[in-house]
Amino acid sequence: MPSRLGPALAGALTGAAVLTQVAHPLLRGEALRRTTIGSVGLFCAAAVADATRRGGLRGGATALAVAGGLGMAAEAVGTRTGRPFGRYRYAGTLGPQVLDVPVVVPLAWTMVAWPAVQLGRRLAPRGRGHHAVAVGAAAWTLASWDLFLDPQMTAAGHWSFESPRPHLPGLPGIPLSNYAGWLLTATGICAALHALLPEERHAPVPQAVPAWLLGWTWLGSTLGNAVFFRRPAAAAWGGAAMGLTVGPYLRSLRRRA
Repeated sequence: MPSRLGPALAGALTGAAVLTQVAHPLLRGEALRRTTIGSVGLFCAAAVADATRRGGLRGGATALAVAGGLGMAAEAVGTRTGRPFGRYRYAGTLGPQVLDVPVVVPLAWTMVAWPAVQLGRRLAPRGRGHHAVAVGAAAWTLASWDLFLDPQMTAAGHWSFESPRPHLPGLPGIPLSNYAGWLLTATGICAALHALLPEERHAPVPQAVPAWLLGWTWLGSTLGNAVFFRRPAAAAWGGAAMGLTVGPYLRSLRRRA
């Protein structure tokens, strides 16, 4: 059953997360590092609060355990074997680590995976193929976010790849294998979330929180990379790829409002 947890908490967490990211271009050094970690925590908390509104405490706990747990497992395997992302290592600048993976990393998987699943469910037509389309759209949304994330984090020195070639034009330092690994991992996470947390068929919870989280991630990251961080290629690749799903999702909400 949906929780009585009101929209105020999820909305407040979403607003706080957005505000912390708005401040990123104004910060440097330790302040930026701490704000980066804090913004991930707030985004994740907003996503889990939304899952709790929809599925009760069990729903929120399941969303965090599944997305965070699978994300942590993929990262732990990746840092040891180079699969599925390519060989890479963390620099130890993102706070406490478990299995050589910063704790904040599985929170990052969770913060976009949950709203991405809501996007997939809304865009997928009812009937035959609904589940496959829902998972596919969600996985694409989650994986395309990395076109913004990896250029930002590698430029900041938080992690690096041993063999960064071949890479996308304008995005040096990140091998193509990383994006393939993201799509594979994202598919597994989104499929598990979609299977374990049922869709709302009666009196569905409004989409405001997922829409804000994904809309800001897409548009804010595109603007930030294009204007403030001087990474036009990241803005172009990420804006185009993530826009394939987030754009139609936001338009569907406007049409049905």
